[in-house]
Amino acid sequence: MDLAAVVAAGQIGGHAMSVSERDGGRQMSPLRRRMTRDMELAGLTSGTRKEYVRAVVRIVRHCGGKRPELITEEEVYRYILWLRDERGVAKGTFQVQVYGLKFFFYRTLDRNWALFSKKRSGSRSRSVFAGRCPGRNAAA
Repeated sequence: MDLAAVVAAGQIGGHAMSVSERDGGRQMSPLRRRMTRDMELAGLTSGTRKEYVRAVVRIVRHCGGKRPELITEEEVYRYILWLRDERGVAKGTFQVQVYGLKFFFYRTLDRNWALFSKKRSGSRSRSVFAGRCPGRNAAA
């Protein structure tokens, strides 16, 4: 199944997930329902909500179908670097992906990770938005 079909079917990590409860009567997982509710409460437009869901779908696929709530901070960090350095996505696409992941992990899952804070320590003191990371080719 290609990414567009996965997004259309709303599958994240093997769980049936619709874009909204009004979307053709499909059943929504509790995690997807919570993310959707959080995005609606935040006042995000339907287009932004769809892109944020796509960001989660893409990282789940990148992590081999791992359930999104089990993805670690390090996996998210490596995925973001991969998007920027290996995949070379456009800046606008990159930013939407990062913001979608930040929303999901920080807001929906309440993960207070250094990756998504303005203050970082150690080797992550520079933002992934900045220049290339010297260790970006390290084994995943």
